[in-house]
Amino acid sequence: MAKKKIKEIIEETAAEFLTENGLELYHVEFIKEGKDWFLRVYIDRISAEEEEYVSTDDCEKVSRFLSDALDQTDPIEQNYYLEVSSPGMDRPLLTPRHYEKYAGRPVEVKLYKGVDGRKQFEGILVGLIDGCVIIRDEKDKEWKFPLDQVSKTSLAVVF
Repeated sequence: MAKKKIKEIIEETAAEFLTENGLELYHVEFIKEGKDWFLRVYIDRISAEEEEYVSTDDCEKVSRFLSDALDQTDPIEQNYYLEVSSPGMDRPLLTPRHYEKYAGRPVEVKLYKGVDGRKQFEGILVGLIDGCVIIRDEKDKEWKFPLDQVSKTSLAVVF
C-alpha cells in the first residue's frame, strides 16, 4: 500500500475527531524497521500558542480512537504497531502550513551545502515565501534559502 494513501486514510479517519479535541494531524509515517512495520501518527494542538502542548492523555485518546477505527475498516494489509505522539518541542517543519503556523518563532535551518562557510543558521522564522525559507538572525539580517537547499528546518528550543 502506498505511503501517501495511508496518510490520506489517517487524515480522513481522524480529521473530525482531532478537530473536536482541539488537535490536528501534524505528520504520518508508515515505515518498516527490521521485520516490523510502524504507523507513527504525530498530532499537535490547533493553536500555535507556545503554552499549549499535546499531553500523554491526548496521545492515548487519539491512539484508542485510531486503533478502534482502523480495526473496523482494516485498510492496511500489513501487521503494524500504532504509535501516536507529539512532534516534540524541536519539531521539524515539513509543510507550507507548518511554516505559516510557526512564523515568528525561533528556528534552526540546516543546509545541504554551506552558505558563507556555514551549514546551520538560527533565527526568527519569517516564513516560506516563493519557495524560500526566510529567517531573520540576531543581528536583524535576513537570510533566504531555497527550499531545495534546506535539509531540515526545525523549531529551536529556547530556555
